Amino acid sequence: MTIDFEEHRSHLRGVAYRMLGSLSEADDAVQEAWLRLDRADPSDVTNPRGWLVTVVARVCLDILRTRASRREEPLDASADRPATADAEQELMHADSVGLALLVVLDKLDPAERIAFVLHDLCSMPFDEIATIVARSPDAARQLASRARRRVQGSRPSDDDLASQRHVVEKFIAALRHGDVPGLIAILDPEVVVRFGDETGSSSELSGGADRVARTWTSGAAAFARFADLFALVLVDGSVGLVMAPKGRVVRALRFTFEGSRIALAEIIADRARLDALDIAAID
Repeated sequence: MTIDFEEHRSHLRGVAYRMLGSLSEADDAVQEAWLRLDRADPSDVTNPRGWLVTVVARVCLDILRTRASRREEPLDASADRPATADAEQELMHADSVGLALLVVLDKLDPAERIAFVLHDLCSMPFDEIATIVARSPDAARQLASRARRRVQGSRPSDDDLASQRHVVEKFIAALRHGDVPGLIAILDPEVVVRFGDETGSSSELSGGADRVARTWTSGAAAFARFADLFALVLVDGSVGLVMAPKGRVVRALRFTFEGSRIALAEIIADRARLDALDIAAID
């Protein structure tokens, strides 16, 4: 049987992107699948697409494991400022998957991520997933279940979630437009902002809602340039924001709420603190 690879390329690229969160790595995985097909004898393949997805998944698993082993290496400084054309393409694909989902997937270990994507997003049965992750079908089911729980996260009540989301959306809108009164309206009178950089150093801004709002909106132009890279997610159980240009978090804004106002905003950039955050997608 002859397999027409081009017929399946787009689907394979989409699957690889969901697993990797990077277009360049997804293209590399698809190219490697093409090379393996070229070296294989597909005459006994009855399900070409399924066979190719399996190959791509194995390649992606290798890439994720290599990436995980290098997790302690600093992220390329250009990662949060990608070239315009690349950024537009990444954002387009991230939007089709859900940037918040990519952010949460990046918190999973490689086998969990593969099992979750293949089962929950691609409807692959666990006996086939088991052969890819080198586990039993029951173990593969547990991997996907554990990943699903982490994706869903621990959530506040629906009312609290809706209130927090409304406040954070107003926060984003106020910063985008440099709206000082609009920002003051959602800040607690004793609001505190903590800034943490990549080295773990931190500083604090306080002095009342008016001072915080005016200081923060002075940087609104810079925020607006990167606003589309922020995703609305749950951060440690409350609605927050993460900046994740390719699905990997490089900045996080964690909020503490008092009623319908922000009492504490923490800007986190240190790698160790980012990796320790409990991040979950919001439906």
